[in-house]
Amino acid sequence: MDLGLKGKVALVTAASRGLGRAVARQLAEEGAALAICARQADRLEATGAAIRRATGVDVLAVPADVSVPEDVDRLAETTLDRFGRIDILIANAGGPPPGRFLDLTPDDWEAAARLTLMSAVRLCYGVVPLMRTRGGGSIVAMTSVSVKQPLPNLLLSNSLRLAVIGLVKSMADELAPDGIRVNAVCPGWTRTERVEELLQDRAARSGTTPEEEAAKITAAIPLGRMGTPEELARAVAFLASPAASYITGVSLLVDGGMYRGTM
Repeated sequence: MDLGLKGKVALVTAASRGLGRAVARQLAEEGAALAICARQADRLEATGAAIRRATGVDVLAVPADVSVPEDVDRLAETTLDRFGRIDILIANAGGPPPGRFLDLTPDDWEAAARLTLMSAVRLCYGVVPLMRTRGGGSIVAMTSVSVKQPLPNLLLSNSLRLAVIGLVKSMADELAPDGIRVNAVCPGWTRTERVEELLQDRAARSGTTPEEEAAKITAAIPLGRMGTPEELARAVAFLASPAASYITGVSLLVDGGMYRGTM
């Protein structure tokens, strides 16, 4: 299936590793030019070079921290200077740290809000006027299955990713007349470096091993395993693409069937 991404320009944040990197690679394989960002310049440059070699597309790598407003502004401006357009935004950020309520401080909440919610807000401010001028675009926010089913020891993520869903649903309604689609993708347990860190945290709290914690998780997933970044990336690429032209305002679960609710 041709997703219609050839000639498009996609901005993917937090793209040097994990889900962000997999999504950037998938969009490039479909023919989209890329702007990618991450905080670690060396890792980001290596990712950009690898995607260029593998796909032949133009990749702009911009070191930036999406929790810093000035970095987000510079990222959008640099992308526009290079490509003259931004057709797709994948608003992604590393997850906030684990912890229960009494483990956390108000400062932790404020830092997590800057990372998880306000990064998405500022990125949208950076691209929506451009998309409106060009007559359309696509925004996909990366969230988590925790917006449907809270996960233990992830209070910050459970709370703030729900705010991102509120942003997505509201903007989908508001921007539809401008031809701008706004959706969210909600990954379940996907084997990334972030998940390895969470397994280590769970093991330390429970006096078990990361392998034992992973076995507990997969036992609750109907497909019997965690997902791969590539599986998640294919879903994101579809939702971001013209192939999904009549889909907006959705929160797409990619979780192997873990969430069993009907809503």
